[in-house]
Amino acid sequence: MGQALYRTYRARSLDEVIGQTPIVVTLSQSIKQRRISHAYLFTGPRGVGKTSVARIFAHAINELDYTDDRPHIDIIEIDAASNRRIDEIRELRDTVHIAPTQAKYKVYIIDEAHMLTREAFNALLKTLEEPPAHVVFILATTDASKLPETIISRTQRFYFKPAETADILTLLKKVAAAEKIKTTDDGLRLLAEHSEGSFRDSLSLLDQARNHSTVVNQAVLQSLLGLPSSEALLQLTRSVQTADVQSLVTQLDDFYSQGFQASTIARLLGKHLRKVVLEHPNDVSGALALLEKLIAVPAAYDPERYLEIVLLEAATANAQPVVSVRSQEETVEVAPVETISKKAVDANKPDKPVELLNNEELWAAFLNTLKQTHNTLYGVIRMAKPQFVADNVLELTFMFPFHQKKLNEPINRHVLEKTIADLSGQAWTIKAILDKKQATSTDQAAQTAPSADLSTISNIFEGAELLES
Repeated sequence: MGQALYRTYRARSLDEVIGQTPIVVTLSQSIKQRRISHAYLFTGPRGVGKTSVARIFAHAINELDYTDDRPHIDIIEIDAASNRRIDEIRELRDTVHIAPTQAKYKVYIIDEAHMLTREAFNALLKTLEEPPAHVVFILATTDASKLPETIISRTQRFYFKPAETADILTLLKKVAAAEKIKTTDDGLRLLAEHSEGSFRDSLSLLDQARNHSTVVNQAVLQSLLGLPSSEALLQLTRSVQTADVQSLVTQLDDFYSQGFQASTIARLLGKHLRKVVLEHPNDVSGALALLEKLIAVPAAYDPERYLEIVLLEAATANAQPVVSVRSQEETVEVAPVETISKKAVDANKPDKPVELLNNEELWAAFLNTLKQTHNTLYGVIRMAKPQFVADNVLELTFMFPFHQKKLNEPINRHVLEKTIADLSGQAWTIKAILDKKQATSTDQAAQTAPSADLSTISNIFEGAELLES
C-alpha cells in the first residue's frame, strides 16, 4: 500500500522544516548548547509541523537518526484526542521515574494536549512540578487556550505560524516534480491558497487530485474542491453591480443546483471584497457592512436564502420603495396629509406616545424597527413594494416566491403584524403577494440609482481580480 504524500515528505531534520525559522533556530541552539528544558509547548494551527518538529527534536536531543515513523522505546507518543488518555497519563506518572532504556532522555510527546480531561491534567501537573532529570515533555496543541495556566507556565512555549502561500507553493512544486505529477501553475496556486496555511492539507489535496485526473489544473481542483469557476463568480458580481436581480437569483440557483455551498460562495466574495477594502482604505463603510453580512452566511439558519437576501439587498440598495394606499377599486399615491394615530416603539421607552404619522412615515418607522429587532426579516421586507389598503391591511408585493413564502410563515407574519401594531396603536393584517410584473420597474429603479462612492455596490465590486480560494 502506498504511503500518503504528507507522510512521505514529512521533514526528518530541523533543516528540512519550512516556514518556522525562529523555532528552528532556537531549538537548534538549545541542542548545540545542550540546554534542554524539561517541558515544551508547541502550539499553532493544524498541519504546520508541530508533531513533526516534536519527533525531530526528540530524536535530536537523544542523538538518534530519524528516518521513518517507527516508534522508539524511549520516545513515547500519546494521542490525547483518543479517549482523553487518562489511563496513559496515570501510567506515565507512575513510570516516569524509570530511567530510559537506550537513550539519554525519555521523551513524552502528547499530541492534541488540549483534549486531556481535567483528571489527566492534574495527573500530568504533578509530574511537571518535579520532573526527573532524564524526562522531557513535548505538548502539541491547536488550542493552547484550553490548557490550564499551571501547565503552560511550566513549559517553554513555541508558536507555529500558518504556512505562507509561497512556501506551500514551493513544496508542492518540489513534490509534484519528485512524484512526476503533471500540474499547471494556476492549479498549484489554487491548491496552495485553498489549504489555508497547512502543509499537510496541501499535500493531501495534491494526493487526491492526482488520483482524480492525469493533470492537476485549476478546473480539476475547482471540481474537486467544490468551487465555482472564476467566470461564474465574476458574472455574479456583475449582476450585483448592475442590480440585475433576476440574473442574480438565477445564478445563485444554478450554483446551488451544482452543489456549491452558500458558505463557499460567500467566502470567495468576502475575500475579494476584503482586497477592495484594503485598496480603498479611505471610504469603506459600505464595503464593511456587506463584508460583515457575508461573514455571517455560514452561521445562518438557512445559508442559501440568507446569502440571496444579502446580495439582493446590496443590489437594490439605491432603489427607493414606492409607498401607496389603495382603495377597493384603484391604487393612488399616499397623500402627504393622510395620517393615522400611532404609539411608537422606542428602544428605551417602548410606550412613549409620539405625533401622528402618515403612511410613508409609518413604513419608514416599520423598516427601522425591524432592522434593529429582526434583521433577517428586515432584509426580506426591503424587497417588497408596500400598499396600504382599506381596513388596516398592508399588502407587500414581492418579485420572488421565496420572499412571499417567507413572510407567509405564521411566526414571521405574527412578528410583522405585532411590530406595526405597536408602532401605530392599531391592529393590522399583513398579506404577502407575488407579482412578477413589478420586476421590470424595480430593476430600472435600481439601475438608475447613483453610484458615486465606495458605499455603493458598483464601486465595491469594481476593479479587483476575483480568486477562487
